[in-house]
Amino acid sequence: MMRAFCLFVLLAFGQVVYGQALPRGAWKLNTADGNTVTMIIVDDYLVITEFSRERKLFGYTEGGTAALDGGHVVYTPEFNSRDSTQVGKVTRIPFSTGKGQLSFSYGPFKSWSLVDDAAGHAMAGVWHITERANGGVGPLVRIHQTGPRKTLKILSGTCFQWVAMNPAVKGFYGTGGGTYTAKDGKYTEHISFFSRDNSRVGAALSFNWSLENGKWDHSGKSSKGDPIHETWERVKP
Repeated sequence: MMRAFCLFVLLAFGQVVYGQALPRGAWKLNTADGNTVTMIIVDDYLVITEFSRERKLFGYTEGGTAALDGGHVVYTPEFNSRDSTQVGKVTRIPFSTGKGQLSFSYGPFKSWSLVDDAAGHAMAGVWHITERANGGVGPLVRIHQTGPRKTLKILSGTCFQWVAMNPAVKGFYGTGGGTYTAKDGKYTEHISFFSRDNSRVGAALSFNWSLENGKWDHSGKSSKGDPIHETWERVKP
């Protein structure tokens, strides 16, 4: 059933004008048992998550690279919290869209509703951490990644999600997300799901924020209360 659900979701990723990029933004739908499913698509990357904020329930998440090819979406998952055997498997799926909706005739759901189209939002994109201060204080030190393990933040115009993964071993190590605002020097996250600790659902975390020359400077206190100071940069599609 979940495999069919994942395939059904992927039908939605695209535009009716072939040769163009995937649409950017966030969409959502509600399941029959009251869960929310969100989908963020930015910079040739997509992530899907099922959760219930009200019940502080995390269901599952998956995501990876995606591109249009002749009226189909070519999707290659980098992580899947429920079924790691799907990581790396390339799937081609046809799609169709409507105004403010992603519509299709596969699976139990018929349409997704647009949350935001990411237009004009400087933070919309896929980000990876590149610098960190030791213990959250002092000078920023460049992070030299030598292996495939990584943590990404995927942001639309209003929604965010971070994911820790290792595609090489099909590893999924945690995720969290919800909605965010970034203005007047403050970046604030409102947590709707957290796979490791559901007690954090409903919390709002505010950080100092600046965006200069493509670098996102991020400082404040983590959800555990520890000081952090980091720099994030966009992952090029």
